[in-house]
Amino acid sequence: MTESSYLTRIGTLIRDARRHQGLTQNELADKLGTSQSAVARIEQGRQNLSLEMLARVGETLGSEFVSLGHSGPQHLRIVGGAKLSGSIPVKTSKNAAVGLLCAALLNKGRTTLRNLARIEEVNRIIEVLTSMGVKVRWLPDSSDLEIIPPATLDLDAIDVAAARRTRTVIMFLGPLLHQFDTFSLPYAGGCDLGTRTVEPHLATLKAFGLDVAATHGSYEAKVDKNTRPEKPIVLTERGDTVTENVLFAAALHPGTTVIRNASSNYMVQDVCFFLERLGVRIEGIGTTTLKVTGCESIDVDVDYSPSEDPIEAMSLIAAAVVTESSITIERAPIEFLEIELATLDGMGLQYEISDEYLAKNGHTRLADITILPSQLTAPIDKIAPMPFPGLNIDNLPFFALIAACAEGTTMIHDWVYENRAIYLTELTKVGAQVQLLDPHRVMITGRTAKWRPAEVMCPPALRPGVVVLLAMLAANGTSVLRNVYVINRGYEDLAERLNALGATIEIFRDI
Repeated sequence: MTESSYLTRIGTLIRDARRHQGLTQNELADKLGTSQSAVARIEQGRQNLSLEMLARVGETLGSEFVSLGHSGPQHLRIVGGAKLSGSIPVKTSKNAAVGLLCAALLNKGRTTLRNLARIEEVNRIIEVLTSMGVKVRWLPDSSDLEIIPPATLDLDAIDVAAARRTRTVIMFLGPLLHQFDTFSLPYAGGCDLGTRTVEPHLATLKAFGLDVAATHGSYEAKVDKNTRPEKPIVLTERGDTVTENVLFAAALHPGTTVIRNASSNYMVQDVCFFLERLGVRIEGIGTTTLKVTGCESIDVDVDYSPSEDPIEAMSLIAAAVVTESSITIERAPIEFLEIELATLDGMGLQYEISDEYLAKNGHTRLADITILPSQLTAPIDKIAPMPFPGLNIDNLPFFALIAACAEGTTMIHDWVYENRAIYLTELTKVGAQVQLLDPHRVMITGRTAKWRPAEVMCPPALRPGVVVLLAMLAANGTSVLRNVYVINRGYEDLAERLNALGATIEIFRDI
């Protein structure tokens, strides 16, 4: 690689890190004591850089790879065995964030999403939106994201690499079918959880005239604008993203659409509350039947604050259980954790719950949960997920970790995903006794062995990756969890936040 190529690569890394921090070139220049034009030259790869300047830029942007010019896989080094203590607030929902980013495509005006999760999944969607001509920026000194769409989206310029790293791209179908007669989208990606069919999306959106053929790595879409729902849309799968996609399509259909067997999960409710802010009328929020009266067009300036993430709250509960610690989880969306807490109550978990209060969206009920060290026993029945208000499918892996701390044998039945139960066997590398029964079921025998440190490649699925990380917190000694990109997809600053509770987790890269 030539010197100019290195400078261009370093400049790109600096530009991306600056944008991630929500800084303008002028603001970065002020922090570095230089000029905006110098920062512009650096980012364009036209400025020679001393090691001292690279170190200053890296320190200012909080990006260690800048000083090395290296963007290889990120790893975690965990010194386990310590008790955790203190309080930790729950971040806003990852899954709500991605749904709201897609919903913003319905609005021709300015959308400001407040206190959004600054995670890799959001970054990928921002890259896709930006490539299509959407103006997206983090407001200074905040986690507030401003989104302003162009008059016409440029789908030919879509960032294919970013689109294929997130399954969210399938949720563009609902908003885009109102804007184009024909369009193409790259295949959806995301976690490696087995075959996740897009057929429910395609089948339900046919009611709005959408016809999709999958060819050559893309979804090729045609829209008959004369087709509109003539009867209630019945979802064959009560899926979250399927429900959101139909909601997007219904939002710009000026008639009334009835959606039956709809998901009433937390991210769907956040999308509904946001659509109401756009002027869409929705009856039945929180139930499985939604009656949506859409708008001819939407052009409003709107602010919205998504609620907190029940899956992150559950992961923090699991962190307390596995380390036998007492911590307080603040701003937990209690209405989406009630079945999980009832299940844990049956296993013997001791905890305290504060009075309830409302999230900033004005609807979701929150509470502070204090987890106390407890002697747990295995549940009498298997643990399996159900659509809301049942136990959340994304919380199931944390019960595998908790079951390893409970006296007796627990069956975990992950009937939704083909592969995720297999990833739970990675817990054997850190001392758990996990028997794989089939691709959907594992049997966990608790309290049979001590947690032990290990070096493990992070599973390619978000929740199992976090489960292994939390188990390492309980293992006396030093563990290494390699290539944790998948964790960064769904958690913001997780290592630093656990360190604030008393953990010792170091982020590093291979040089």
